[in-house]
Amino acid sequence: MSTNQPMFNKILIANRGEIALRVLRACKELGIETVAVHSTADADAMHVRLADESVCIGPPPARDSYLNVASILAACEITGADAVHPGYGFLSENARFAEILEAHNLTFIGPSSNHIRIMGDKIEAKRTAQRLGIPVVPGSAGALKDEADALKIAAEIGYPVLIKASAGGGGRGMKVARSAAELPIAYATARSESKAAFGDDAVYMEKYLEKPRHIEIQVLGDGKGYAVHLGERDCSLQRRHQKVWEEAGSPALNAEERDRIGAVCAKAIGDLGYSGAGTIEFLYENGEFYFIEMNTRLQVEHPVTEAVTGIDLVNEQIRVAAGSGLSFRQEEVKFQGHAIECRINAEDPRTFTPSPGLITYFHPPGGLGVRVDSGVYQGYKIPPYYDSLIGKLIVHGRNRVECMMRLRRALDEFVVDGIKTTIPLFRDLVDDQDIADGRYDIHWLEKKLAVDQ
Repeated sequence: MSTNQPMFNKILIANRGEIALRVLRACKELGIETVAVHSTADADAMHVRLADESVCIGPPPARDSYLNVASILAACEITGADAVHPGYGFLSENARFAEILEAHNLTFIGPSSNHIRIMGDKIEAKRTAQRLGIPVVPGSAGALKDEADALKIAAEIGYPVLIKASAGGGGRGMKVARSAAELPIAYATARSESKAAFGDDAVYMEKYLEKPRHIEIQVLGDGKGYAVHLGERDCSLQRRHQKVWEEAGSPALNAEERDRIGAVCAKAIGDLGYSGAGTIEFLYENGEFYFIEMNTRLQVEHPVTEAVTGIDLVNEQIRVAAGSGLSFRQEEVKFQGHAIECRINAEDPRTFTPSPGLITYFHPPGGLGVRVDSGVYQGYKIPPYYDSLIGKLIVHGRNRVECMMRLRRALDEFVVDGIKTTIPLFRDLVDDQDIADGRYDIHWLEKKLAVDQ
């Protein structure tokens, strides 16, 4: 609970786009001054315009700006910032970055570098989850030694199996083998992709679930042994392992299942002594949860949790990092209604090729239960150097039916001219009967897109 300790004086936001603006707004509401850092390509970005101070940290390539630790440290020194919020992506799950900040007497608004490091290694994360009582997918106890080891373990757990990069993410270094004949190629390919993407060819094996849903549990820890859960998000609508549409709560779960897995996660995070926001991700099939990973940062889809709980997650991150603890207890968390988030990307809605360029007209939707998190505006030029996410449409209703109707209305109001966006894709999805009925799994969207194309 709150101990009313003082907050930070000035927070540097080490990110860009809608998440930088989201963090800036939370800081403003807490009375904390803000510093925006930006590349030369983002000089006209909205978070730069609204921050109390801004510092250019390099040219457009992320490695020379948003991933340039020395430049970020210099910006902290120049402006007198006493804390850094990393947002998501970039340096948000970089344990070394957290350590460097600490060495310079700067607070990293996130978990300890040790927890980032543990959960960033998929094999160690799985071991830790098992130790903490979180259910895991059957598979290898650690990295596979060689092809023979892979064949032996696959025979024990049964096909199909999934080979995954230990240091992986975003679907890279991930291959399915449906038989012993397919396994050698899947094993070799996963190792090769992992080495190319992450500089580490260590891979491990899990049982491949045929039609699971992707369910994640939002947790918050005070760093002193107490933690809470804020329910689940259903992120099963994915393309190439990238989330597209997220819901809170899941159409597949009931309150009893939510409370059961939520209590397991909250206890585990408390026992771990975890500090700040985190998300424990599961595959869910036939009433069972299987741990796949933990993200030690704020999630892109955090607004749907905020919508159904009324709790500001960024505010809580900042409070915990400042030593003030959480502002509420588990018994105070009340789940109200249903929320859906659509990720609006600057992409062709059919081919998904990026569509950077000048936004000639921008009209976001409004009204009761509608929220748009976006850093773009009319006349803004989307640079070609970064992720194509330009905004998030979040709608909230008293139940899922009302939420879907509100989403349909909001999508009809949403106008972005000058570039292509994924808004037409969501207009199709909101009218699909399977979506209306909540009948989908992690493979559903890719199968639909393949048929449509």
